[in-house]
Amino acid sequence: MTGTSTGQRMEHQDINPFTREELGQEICRLKEQKNAIILAHYYQEHAIQDLADFIGDSLGLSRQAEKADVDLIVFAGVHFMAETAKILNPEKKVIIPDINASCSLAESCPPQEFRQFVDAHPDHVVITYINCTADIKAMSDMICTSSNAEKVIMSVPESQPIIFAPDCNLGKYLIKKTGRDMLLWDGTCVVHEAFSMDKILELHKMHPEAQFIAHPESEGHLLDIASYTGSTAGMIKYVKSSPSKEFIVGTEVGILHQMRKVVPDKVLIPAPIREDNTCACSECAYMKLNTLEKLYLCLRDEKPEVNPDPGIMEKARLPIRRMLELSP
Repeated sequence: MTGTSTGQRMEHQDINPFTREELGQEICRLKEQKNAIILAHYYQEHAIQDLADFIGDSLGLSRQAEKADVDLIVFAGVHFMAETAKILNPEKKVIIPDINASCSLAESCPPQEFRQFVDAHPDHVVITYINCTADIKAMSDMICTSSNAEKVIMSVPESQPIIFAPDCNLGKYLIKKTGRDMLLWDGTCVVHEAFSMDKILELHKMHPEAQFIAHPESEGHLLDIASYTGSTAGMIKYVKSSPSKEFIVGTEVGILHQMRKVVPDKVLIPAPIREDNTCACSECAYMKLNTLEKLYLCLRDEKPEVNPDPGIMEKARLPIRRMLELSP
């Protein structure tokens, strides 16, 4: 993990005599006492989602972080998301339940190697997906999310060559969508690369009326068979507006919690993965490092704190703001 963060990894501490219900009550009490806001990604465990002040995808969470009128931001997500919140709110304290909640996609783009890649193509505009570290954002001209990537790319003149990083699957999808011939960094998300085409097709035989919907971080051959491809927030909107009653959902299984609240009358089936395991669905091990217990300890002790280098934050802030300006 790049950048500098303060705070030690919190081990499980003795938090008896709290039950999980009492933990939730204590979290709400501490949040009010400390003038804090809890931001949570759709991939967090259900209990954390239910306690959050705002649940969203990377774009929605970035917007909420920017306008947060609080003293303390608690980011229940992965490290790059908390970094983004701190970059947008340098005067506020930003904490995360587990400092080790990284991201396979962010880790696939080491800063030193990316700097060499960028320097080798000095005529290219650098657009990076928000799923990257603050160091990578600081080397970028513009940031995007899966919600607004097409709009960000189309804002660049056609004559201007583009580097897109770090997700090559999303990059390939965007090349098809925009017609732009971008130079791609070879990074991927292990969660979205785990889906099995064969198992999805078999599942579809069992549910012939079901639509397969997918996140654009998935492999191209899966996107080719999807009825809808979009961000996590976009997928929720789609299942709500679609007349279909059954969906095979191709993203991290945590999203189903909010989907079921929006469409309780519809059948939502997690897309199966290649590996045989007890879940048979795709989970982000990093996202699941955050637990209700760690959220409580994080609020109680106000750590671990996320503090990227001030110089890196200043450089990264401009491309993030450019993204937000394009997505009012």
